[in-house]
Amino acid sequence: MQFIDEANIVVRAGDGGNGCVSFRREKYIPFGGPDGGDGGDGGSVWLVGTERLNTLADFRYQKRFDGPRGKNGMGQNRTGASGEDLEIAVPVGTVVRDAETDELLGDITADGQRLLVAQGGYHGLGNTRYKSSTNQAPRQSKPGTPGEQRRLQLELRVLADVGLLGLPNAGKSTLLSRASAARPRVADYPFTTLYPQLGVVSVGPEQSFVMADIPGLIEGAAEGAGLGTRFLKHLGRTELLLHLVDVAPPDPEADPVTDMQTALTELQRHSEELAARPRWLVLNKCELLDAEALDALGERMQAAPGGDVPQYRISAATGDGVDGLLQAVMREVERRRLDPAEGEPEGEA
Repeated sequence: MQFIDEANIVVRAGDGGNGCVSFRREKYIPFGGPDGGDGGDGGSVWLVGTERLNTLADFRYQKRFDGPRGKNGMGQNRTGASGEDLEIAVPVGTVVRDAETDELLGDITADGQRLLVAQGGYHGLGNTRYKSSTNQAPRQSKPGTPGEQRRLQLELRVLADVGLLGLPNAGKSTLLSRASAARPRVADYPFTTLYPQLGVVSVGPEQSFVMADIPGLIEGAAEGAGLGTRFLKHLGRTELLLHLVDVAPPDPEADPVTDMQTALTELQRHSEELAARPRWLVLNKCELLDAEALDALGERMQAAPGGDVPQYRISAATGDGVDGLLQAVMREVERRRLDPAEGEPEGEA
């Protein structure tokens, strides 16, 4: 199934039913009086989070949703039936905005969470309501109010504790497949990953976190080069970014330090807030360099702008250093779950 992370839909709640003008007409009751009933309320429209969906693809085909109208009131003081609420299933992690005003209406972050997006119209009043000592035969009623209509912008942001950042072929998908049961496509060509992938990383008994892999960035991504920065918003919920750098890129003229700064520049151009998130530098494919060259590269990384962050050295392909990295990430995630403002992340040079 194609991954769809944005959709625009129109929702319209049901109108309220009209009140009824009616008089009691029965044999031997010459002055029956008014008996017009009220209308029913219109059905409201709700968005409901579900873990059974992981994409907004369903909204490619159906873009309009209408709640049922309330029934009109009837004689003999019969109230019209109210319209049932309309519930629309959306993936957990959906951010909902009013497309016309850009107002944030809500953020659905849990299975079963409900968000009211269009209020149903209120019922009209029958003429019984207007009976009084001075008006014993009212011929007036009140119509139901129209249901609310909105144009909504839905945006899916994956729920993950840790996000993987880096250029294409830095080894993000390999690390995700090594650390979790996720099986993203892994190949030796750029842009193997075309949409975000999630994996649950289990470190120990009752110790786990969710890791997200997004398509790689290239220079000019902020202007739309490659896959652009479209998927960077999926890192917006993460507490920690793992910035993977290929220490031995295929291009002999490429410099890992420059590659690191390229990805960081595109991240900053997309969102200063996201660029300010805690970030660890992960040197990958370390099996391709000897210890002396690796130490020299690590020192250059630390001295470069954006490189003065905790640094880890791994080989996602062979598994060297991966367990240590995951244990450190688990400790950091647990610390932030207890106190998001606590301290700086740990790391090793």
